[in-house]
Amino acid sequence: MADALLFNPHTYDPAHFDPETRRLLRATVDWFEARGKRRIIEDYRTRAWLGDFLAFAAEEGLFATFLTPSADAGAGAGQDEGQGGGDKRWDTARIAALNEILGFYGLDYWYAWQVTILGLGPVWQSENAAARARAAELLAQGEVFAFGLSEKSHGADIYSTDMLLEPDGEGGFRATGSKYYIGNGNAAGLVSVFGRRTDVEGPEGYVFFAADSRHPAYHLVKNVVDSSKFVSEFRLEQYPVAAEDVLHTGRAAFDAALNTVNVGKFNLCTASIGICEHAMYEAVTHAQNRILYGRPVTAFPHVRRELTDAYVRLVGMKLFSDRAVDYFRTAGPDDRRYLLFNPMTKMKVTTEGEKVIDLMWDVIAAKGFEKDNYFAQAAVEIRGLPKLEGTVHVNLALILKFMRNHLLDPVAYEPVPTRLDAADDTFLFRQGPARGLGSVRFHDWRAAYDAYAHLSNVARFREQADALCEFVLKAAPDEQQSRDLDLLLAVGQLFALVVHGQLVLEQAALTGLDEDVLDELFAVLVRDFSAHAVELHGKDSATEQQQLWALGAVRRPVVDEARSGRVWQRVEALSGAYEMAP
Repeated sequence: MADALLFNPHTYDPAHFDPETRRLLRATVDWFEARGKRRIIEDYRTRAWLGDFLAFAAEEGLFATFLTPSADAGAGAGQDEGQGGGDKRWDTARIAALNEILGFYGLDYWYAWQVTILGLGPVWQSENAAARARAAELLAQGEVFAFGLSEKSHGADIYSTDMLLEPDGEGGFRATGSKYYIGNGNAAGLVSVFGRRTDVEGPEGYVFFAADSRHPAYHLVKNVVDSSKFVSEFRLEQYPVAAEDVLHTGRAAFDAALNTVNVGKFNLCTASIGICEHAMYEAVTHAQNRILYGRPVTAFPHVRRELTDAYVRLVGMKLFSDRAVDYFRTAGPDDRRYLLFNPMTKMKVTTEGEKVIDLMWDVIAAKGFEKDNYFAQAAVEIRGLPKLEGTVHVNLALILKFMRNHLLDPVAYEPVPTRLDAADDTFLFRQGPARGLGSVRFHDWRAAYDAYAHLSNVARFREQADALCEFVLKAAPDEQQSRDLDLLLAVGQLFALVVHGQLVLEQAALTGLDEDVLDELFAVLVRDFSAHAVELHGKDSATEQQQLWALGAVRRPVVDEARSGRVWQRVEALSGAYEMAP
């Protein structure tokens, strides 16, 4: 029997979406299944460019339909017939669904789509109508896009860009400089490039402009990774930038860069979910059918514990990410809660994905290296997601800015419903200045926990969450400790668990999740909180008060063998539930 909580291509029918979205998602699954496991693995191993997939996406109008805001759907009208022209919109719910599918079959496919999303960010935020129309037309033609922000010497430190734009005396510029680690830089019909003017000092000199990778002044240097992903280094030499190519200038260019990353980083969580789901089918099937010492590997208690932990962690990843979609889509000038939940999806969900893969790999051991399995690439590719669009450390430091307001100072909001409606998420492209995080307010996190107070491990974790509130009130880092990022990151991990649990519980209530699974998941979260508390206890600069608090926050989860046995039956049922067509 298929597990309704996990994506299974054999039973997948996204009936909660409109007909064209449903058709495109199913067509994508069918394309991969028809291509078959051997071909996909061989393409991965030989680092083949993704031309066949991009040709399929172009023929179906996949990127054009999912990534063109409805206000811009009129451009490229000649391509609309048969490509869902009336269905074009930027809809985070269906974008998340496609992330999961592409991650399930291979991160290389997802990466080409992801950097197209990043490349479009500065365009859809721009008031340059000509550039927007050009982008819509290129999407309709099946082109991909790129985001030219990072540089070899400076990474994503956009204050220090060496992409220089010199005025040409005719209202435009000549751009010279290099960009590094730019996905799709080999084939992008439009590259959004960040630089600065040579004649204007400070933030007012920033410029975002559109370049074409096929222009003679655009020089592709190399692919900087050994992969089907084309992560390019390119150089512009006196590249002509006309007025109609300029997307943003001054502070608006800076804000467009950060807000684009806000939009793009959200895609990492659902890609990691897809990777873990495919790997889990392989791992459980192998373990269940492997006989050692006369019995299946899954008969060993430690194996059952590791696979059960992996399963409930994966369910938690899905619950959190699905609920975060609702806040992302409901965001507006007066509701910026997504600015916490978004970096949470990036740093928490993706690192949970690493744990899921590691737990399963401990079970299947050498099988995880074999070249004919999906798992071998999953074990490699899952590592990249926590490190893209800002490191885990950067995003942990970011969420700390919200801790006091979130834990201690809630305000009333209207309840946020499940957002699967066919609507454009237009606010994502008018987020405004990337500042004022300390003023963002949140609804009361306790309500989600109160609804499940009858579950033993939710109640046990609630004790730890309440203890964290006491820590913030009575033992928070002082001014000197606030400069010790090592200590702060340990605190951030504790806070992240509370937020993670909150959205998991909200989504559980909306979907009627099996309470056995939920209680088993919170047993894992109790252990995680205890582990991070012990880590805080050992930090060099932790005060005696903080050390005592840390040890006092350690809890043992409530053990229920019958509950664990019922959850194990769900895991065991994954054996043979899905095998990709050869």
